[in-house]
Amino acid sequence: MTETSSTRSADSEAQAPGRSRLRRLMRFIPLVAPVLLWAVPCWVLLHAGQHWPLPVTVVGTVLFALGLVGMPLAMTRGHGRRQQDRAAIIGDTLLGAGWVLFTWSVLLGALLRLALTVAGVGESQDRARIVTWAVLGVTAVLLAWGYAEARRVPRVRRLDVRLPRLGAGLDGLRVALITDTHYGPLDRARWSARVCETVNTLEADLVCHTGDIADGTAERRRAQAVPLGAVRATRARVYVTGNHEYYSEAQGWVDLMDELGWEPLRNRHLLLERGGDTLVVAGVDDVTAESSGLAGHRAHLAGALDGADPELPVLLLAHQPKFVDRAAAAGVDLQLSGHTHGGQIWPFHHLVGIDQPALAGLSHHGIRTLLYTSRGTGFWGPPFRVFAPSEITLLVLRSPHLATAP
Repeated sequence: MTETSSTRSADSEAQAPGRSRLRRLMRFIPLVAPVLLWAVPCWVLLHAGQHWPLPVTVVGTVLFALGLVGMPLAMTRGHGRRQQDRAAIIGDTLLGAGWVLFTWSVLLGALLRLALTVAGVGESQDRARIVTWAVLGVTAVLLAWGYAEARRVPRVRRLDVRLPRLGAGLDGLRVALITDTHYGPLDRARWSARVCETVNTLEADLVCHTGDIADGTAERRRAQAVPLGAVRATRARVYVTGNHEYYSEAQGWVDLMDELGWEPLRNRHLLLERGGDTLVVAGVDDVTAESSGLAGHRAHLAGALDGADPELPVLLLAHQPKFVDRAAAAGVDLQLSGHTHGGQIWPFHHLVGIDQPALAGLSHHGIRTLLYTSRGTGFWGPPFRVFAPSEITLLVLRSPHLATAP
């Protein structure tokens, strides 16, 4: 025992300098990332052998420089203390456009240039200019399509979920899930109303919102959130906080959802009964709640399940998929989450995968726990969704038990 402890202590000491260096490097990412985001496309499109006329080169370079300077300034004014919505819209749009342009400058730029060279198409200058127009064309198409995808009412994704412990009386229970609505600088009150109308067509027994309602306080985004009060469910409407609530006075959002008739499941549960069988519907605060410093807010699964019969099936609402480790350890049957947005703008999903165990859809964890991760109903920041469509989800819970004939 002593040897193991000593070994672990020695390993920890050996790893500490490495972790410290990594933390120091991470501090430079906010400085380096914007430079790469704008400098790489600038070089690929303007200075990689195209030999454009001088006015084209100068104007293009100036535009990239304005993007490099303007994007962080606009985002600081938009999302910092000043909270200027117009600046946030400009900064977020530049961020999304820059990311798409950077991605396709690297991928398409390199691959197309290689293909043209191998095929012997034109001179070096001709190939470089073909790459430029191809990258600009693909970027324009993806941004237009991505904007339309972000602003549309999400498609409904329907799936059956079989829960071995679900009683026959609850077979066919309809659970609607919306999440990550992210009401924000772009006024989406009409969009919000149309989303709620779509949810109502599903005739759900239980409607869930798993957090990240908005970017901004409840007072500031109230008009966009009010349509949530019109959502209908035959049994209950339940809500848990997401990490973005803790950037914007989370208790105000809890109070507003309560006012709109939703049940905030803050580390507690309710019982849903039908046909002689019972489902425990529990919820926890987001995992970032405790570090927010807001009194009484934390992710407390034991508290959420306190008093519930351990033999009953449990449906848990937790904003972030990574909470599933705790859910699986507690024997939860189904966890509903959001947070990932499915990556929102490809290929950002690779970075999301570093932090979360699931990107989208249904996955299995532990002995019996299922996790459903929604790609989200709205969008965060950049008003684009590229290869990561939004969704409203309808899960129909299925029991393996047959109802007994009367």
